[in-house]
Amino acid sequence: MAIKITTLAERPEFAPSLFEMDDTWQEFVLHDQIADLFYPFATTTHAEYVLVADDETDPGRLVARGCMTPFRWEGSELPDDGWDGVIRTGWLARERGTRPDAISALEISVRRDLQGTGLSSVMLAAMRDHAARLGYRELVAPVRPNSKHLEPHTPMSEYAFRTRADGLPHDAWLRVHVRAGGKIAKVAPRSMVVAGTLAEWRKWTGLPFDRSGPLEVPGALTPVHCDVEHDHAVYVEPNVWVVHPLS
Repeated sequence: MAIKITTLAERPEFAPSLFEMDDTWQEFVLHDQIADLFYPFATTTHAEYVLVADDETDPGRLVARGCMTPFRWEGSELPDDGWDGVIRTGWLARERGTRPDAISALEISVRRDLQGTGLSSVMLAAMRDHAARLGYRELVAPVRPNSKHLEPHTPMSEYAFRTRADGLPHDAWLRVHVRAGGKIAKVAPRSMVVAGTLAEWRKWTGLPFDRSGPLEVPGALTPVHCDVEHDHAVYVEPNVWVVHPLS
C-alpha cells in the first residue's frame, strides 16, 4: 500500500468525508462536550492541523486521519485535564488573540479494516514531522492506551508505567509512542469527561444503567459513575501524557 499523507488544508476534498471513515471509536466518547471547541472547525479553521492519508492505488478514499491542536501551556507541568485541557486552552488562545506556545496530538484514527497494519505508527511519524515543520520543538500527546479498557479497575498510574521484559511499555499504543521517541511524562487523571442522563447513556451504550455505583462499560478505561436517584452518569477518563522531542 502506497500511502500519501498531507494536511487537510492541502487536500480539502477530504473535508466532507473526514469523519465518515469507519473507525473504532465508541459512541459515548463522542459526547465529550469540549470536543465541540475543535471538531466542528476541524475542516476549516484547523485544517492545517489535520493530517489525511489515502492509498495512492485507491485515491480519494481515506485510510487514516490525525488531528492536532496548538494550545497555551499554562504552568510548568502538563495539565491534569489532558485532552479537554489542550482543546480548551487552544480555543481560548484563539478567542483572546494570544499566540499558542505548544502543540498537542488529539487523535490518530485508522480505518477499521486496516487496523493492525502499522498505519498508526506511520501517522504518528507524519504528525511529528508536521509539528516540527510548524516550528514546534516538541509534540505532546494525551494518549489513550488501547488495552486499558480490559482493566477498567486498574489505576492508570499503575497501568501506564507497566513494562515488558525489554523495558518497553506493556500497552501496545504506548509502546508505539515510545519507539517513535516519545517519553511517558505523567498521567492526566481527568483527560476527558462525558456526562449524560441515564437515557442518554442507555442510547450510547445499549446498557440498562439501572443501578447506582461504578459500572463497567465496554471500551471505557475506567468505570462510569451512575446515580439513578439523580438521573445522570459521569465518565472521567484518564490518559497518559507522552512528550515527543522534535529536535
